[in-house]
Amino acid sequence: MDRREPPRTEEGWYVLHDFRSIDWDAWREAPDRRRERAIEEGGKFLADCEAPEEGGSATFAVVGHEADLLSIHLRPSIEEVEARERGLERTALAAFTEQVDSYLSVTEVSGYMSEEYFEEGEEADPGIANYIQSRLHPEIPEEDYVSFYPMDKRRGPEDNWYDLPFEERAEHLSAHGDIGREYAGRVTQIISGSVGMDDHEWGVTLFADDPTDIKDLLYEMRFDPSSSRFAEFGRFRFGRRLEPDRLGGYLQGEALDAEPGGHHGEVSPAHGGGHHHGGEEGGHAGHDGQDHGGAEDDEETSVRDELEEAGVYAGSPHGEDVHAVVLYSAADPDELFSEVEGLRSNFEHYDSHVKTAVYEGSDAETAVVSLWETERAASTASGFLSELPDIVRQAGDEEGDSWGTMGMFYAVKPEHRGDFVETFEEVGGLLSGMDGHRKTDLLANREDENDMFIASRWDAREDAMAFFRSEEFAETVEWGRDVLADRPRHVFLA
Repeated sequence: MDRREPPRTEEGWYVLHDFRSIDWDAWREAPDRRRERAIEEGGKFLADCEAPEEGGSATFAVVGHEADLLSIHLRPSIEEVEARERGLERTALAAFTEQVDSYLSVTEVSGYMSEEYFEEGEEADPGIANYIQSRLHPEIPEEDYVSFYPMDKRRGPEDNWYDLPFEERAEHLSAHGDIGREYAGRVTQIISGSVGMDDHEWGVTLFADDPTDIKDLLYEMRFDPSSSRFAEFGRFRFGRRLEPDRLGGYLQGEALDAEPGGHHGEVSPAHGGGHHHGGEEGGHAGHDGQDHGGAEDDEETSVRDELEEAGVYAGSPHGEDVHAVVLYSAADPDELFSEVEGLRSNFEHYDSHVKTAVYEGSDAETAVVSLWETERAASTASGFLSELPDIVRQAGDEEGDSWGTMGMFYAVKPEHRGDFVETFEEVGGLLSGMDGHRKTDLLANREDENDMFIASRWDAREDAMAFFRSEEFAETVEWGRDVLADRPRHVFLA
């Protein structure tokens, strides 16, 4: 008998879903001093849980009869999540609560996501490796609503998931993930495995600001064979986020309305955007956004100071506090634009989204540029964008032996567009003869031909700075004052 090899897995943080009910009769009958102490100690415990050295926690008010509170804890070890479970029992709030259910699991990724990652180990593509680490060590999203359910893959006489060949299972999961990507920016997931830990094989936790987005996603997935033929589900539980400092109001019967204006200006960490039930991920793994912290921030500030001394406007860090994600694709531009439109419609639900557009050039690869007000939102968006067709690289990830600059937002006056393109060609000829210059491309927004994007790559920073200090560049900047509708902003990716 042939032994079927299971896909390899890698595990990350342990996850505990801790469901508690409240003895409302005891709460109503308790004297004020006991209730005040329970609110104080319970609120402090929940707040402390949400500020760990590693991992995260969040509390939700469960809607329905099976529980009142749900605490989700992610920690590096079982001992740490177990300590969180016992910790509540040491507070005065415990006298009014009872644990009515729990679910233990661990975040995981499998070979369905990337066989290369498991085969190449430390030699794996850094973007894929970073993406997988974000799945293994996720942040708990900030959305208001949560839906949790356990699930299994069916092992019936007619439909047995585990009897399918690997390639067929991977194909099912890839198609399943395509549905989830349509909800990128609206529904976020954490997938965790629980074989041998709890009653089902996986736990699925979904987060959204609009509860009907969760319903619509799961309804649509019901018609996909990965669910309709091969999935079995446990009990669904639904809740609304409960901040620790609002515990007292909740216990007093106040509504958990969102704060005015909300806190949801950012896309929550979605770890790739695809929604693949059972932790068996299909599709293309993505690249995380650039981390511009530490030494890179210092280098970027230094570059901007040098440019300012040379009389070149470079904006404030990240282009006037705008964080950019730039990816290049070899896909058909029309197909790519259609996909980007779908993502952009989801991104526009978030206040921190500035702009997402497709830029094309005569000889260059097509670029997708997405701008955000916060680094976290840009980093999350890069996971969604990396799922676009035929992505070949992300700016800042490639060619580690070179130094790149990107001049963005050249808003050209319509009557001078031809002059701008002609001058770029002249400058391109000058650049081709400069030491250290590798490549410079001019691309235009396919929805606004006067919105131009220039990307350059140099051997070293000193080579680029030599050009910025040159008399020819100074003349070009002076000439640009007449043909540009606004001064350009520059974003640097080292």
